[in-house]
Amino acid sequence: MLKKITAVTLAIILTLPLSALATQKVKIGFVNSITGPEAPIGENLSNGVTLALEDLKKQGIEVELVKEDDTGKPQISMSAMEKLATRDKVIGVVGPYSSACANAIAKVAEKYQVPLLVPVASKDEISMQNLKWLFRLSATTTDYADILINMATKLGKQHTMAIINENTDFGTSAAQAARKVAAKKGIKVVFQESYSKGSPDYRSTLTKIKALKPDLVFMVSYVADAILLMRQSREIGLQPHAFLGAGAGFSVAQFAKEKAISNNVFSSTQWTPDVNWPGAKEFGKRYKARFGKEPTYHASTAYESMMIMAETAAKAGGSREKVRELLKTGKWNGIMGQVQFINYNGYYNQNRHQMLVEQIQNGKHETVYPPQFTSKKPVYPFPRWK
Repeated sequence: MLKKITAVTLAIILTLPLSALATQKVKIGFVNSITGPEAPIGENLSNGVTLALEDLKKQGIEVELVKEDDTGKPQISMSAMEKLATRDKVIGVVGPYSSACANAIAKVAEKYQVPLLVPVASKDEISMQNLKWLFRLSATTTDYADILINMATKLGKQHTMAIINENTDFGTSAAQAARKVAAKKGIKVVFQESYSKGSPDYRSTLTKIKALKPDLVFMVSYVADAILLMRQSREIGLQPHAFLGAGAGFSVAQFAKEKAISNNVFSSTQWTPDVNWPGAKEFGKRYKARFGKEPTYHASTAYESMMIMAETAAKAGGSREKVRELLKTGKWNGIMGQVQFINYNGYYNQNRHQMLVEQIQNGKHETVYPPQFTSKKPVYPFPRWK
């Protein structure tokens, strides 16, 4: 009788969903800019991961999360990755935030054969190194430039463009991508200059740009510099057809709140709260209710990256190699749309992500391009400064 009961019980257990079985535990590392100059954006990543952990727990996946703060510095990020790989023995790592840090730790992940899933860093070269253990959900800097410039050419004739970018990995890569995309579109780059992050004054550079009267001004900056650039553009009366911000600082609520200088600025983005991807709208509402602010794409990419890494790790039985194999062959469809890590155009294990363009209208980011994803019509050309 005991054998029959055991067999029946076993049969019932095998038919139960994962959430009804004993909790599966996975140990995952998370590298992020928790403090330092990029902390305002890093907060979005941390919040996105927090929501992911809650949803994973509902699925019966208990994540032991080992957090590491790289403060936005590549050397600290590399040390964090080495610690996670050797001392903490995590099965996989999500992060870091910045392109400089992601590019630095990619080779560390390769050395220790730890799956690394990069949620948001976009420098082209990160996934162009033929690394087997690196996977990137984030779009590339070429994607950022392409969607913005393509939209601008749809709105009107654009002949000239000026580029101003921070001299970081992200800024340099995005500026180079913008030049290439502009050339393909027949747009002449009449000015390009890089600056040191956190510079106190950009008036002399912006005055040079104003004298050239470019149709487009393409900017690559984190939030503090994005605010100062636009504030001083207003002061000197710089008046292009459109200001184009390559994500980062132009996509956050802190920038949008500066209505006097942020309204009608375009920004490329990887996600918006109103895009029609599965669960995206619900995520946006839940995030705002939980944290009291609108989520940026940094939050959604971190959420989806943690979901993918943890779900994959739960299937891998503690094997890093198995996690790598499953990431390489898997497909997902969630709040970031379709995700698949493929090789194309010199990229390896790169998600070919659909980019969006948002514009700040009345202090709020609104999706304005491509048309099938829009919530509002774009304001064009850029209105006269008040």
